[in-house]
This record gives sequence, C-alpha cells and structure tokens, in this order.
Amino acid sequence: MFNKDFNLNENKEVQSIKKTIAFLEDKLSEEMAKRRAKLNFGIEHGKIVFEQEILRRHRELKVSLWKYITRANPLVILSSVIIYPMIIPIIILDITVTIYQHICFRIYKIPLVKRHDYMVFERTHLAYLNLVQKINCAYCSYGNGVIAYAREIFARTEQYWCPIKHAKRTILGNHERYEDFAEFGDVDAFMERYKKGRVKG
Repeated sequence: MFNKDFNLNENKEVQSIKKTIAFLEDKLSEEMAKRRAKLNFGIEHGKIVFEQEILRRHRELKVSLWKYITRANPLVILSSVIIYPMIIPIIILDITVTIYQHICFRIYKIPLVKRHDYMVFERTHLAYLNLVQKINCAYCSYGNGVIAYAREIFARTEQYWCPIKHAKRTILGNHERYEDFAEFGDVDAFMERYKKGRVKG
C-alpha cells in the first residue's frame, strides 16, 4: 500500500514538473519569436524574404569564396577529407530507417514518422553565406535532420516494444518519450504501458 501511494504521489509531482517545463518552453519560444521579429524577415510561398536594407547588409558582410578558402587553416581544409565522406553512412542510415519504418510500423500499426518534418535547409537562403558555407550548412542540416528522424523512429520502436526506464538514473540524450516509460522494476506500470503502446503505437 505504501509503495502504491508513493508511486502515485511521485507521478503527480513528475506531471507537475513536466507542465512547468512545457510552460517555460512556450515562454522561451515566445521570446525567441520576438527576437526573430526584430530581424525583419518573413516567409512568402515557403521562401524566406528579408527587407532590402537587411539584405544589403548581409551581402556587404559576406566573405568571398576566394578569401574564405585562402584564409582557412590548412588543417581545416584537410579535415574535409574526413568530414564530407561521412555523408555516405548518413545517407545509408536515412534510407535504411525509412525502409524499416515503412515495413515494420505498418505491421505494428505505429504512426509513421514524417521525414520532411526533420529536413530543413533554410540557411542556404542567407545572403551572407558563400557557396562553401552554404554547402556546409546543408550538410549539417541534413546530418542532424537524419539523426533526429532516426531517433524518433527508434523512440517509437522502444515505446512499442520496451517502454521501461533504465536502472541508471542519468541517461544522456534521452528522447522525449522516455519520461513516460515505466520505472525500472515496476511490472504493473510496464504492463499498462506495454498494452497502451500496442494500441496507440
């Protein structure tokens, strides 16, 4: 009886903390939106458009491709031999997790992760970036997008098959679904979440 009451109170406290975090995240989003509004840009037909004066300033500050390359640290240039080939395993990951979810998620009746939600390449429209910088930004956007996309696919997989928290209390980089998993050793909570996960995905 004590353990049951303790878990109930703990859940209420956790829910309260999560609501506070959600509230603060909303406030942060509002503040960031105010900052973005001061940069004087809008989105028209899916394209980012800056005011002419801001655009002129961007172009003035742009470092030419020649200067960017000739002033670069030679070791930085050499490191590109390691950096750019990493696109190959990233593409393989992208393809394989997409195939995986389209086959398995349909079998398990788990909602598919929308890939396009994770693929954002807005920075290539910035006038103060030269060609190499735009390529680098696209590379990073794609790499991080694929990782986030794959992470959500595996988070939904984990939620379906094993919604149990680890015994180790601090796990770096937990996905958002983790906090709703059953506590390690709590068989009743596991059975409840396992059944719920199988119904909702």
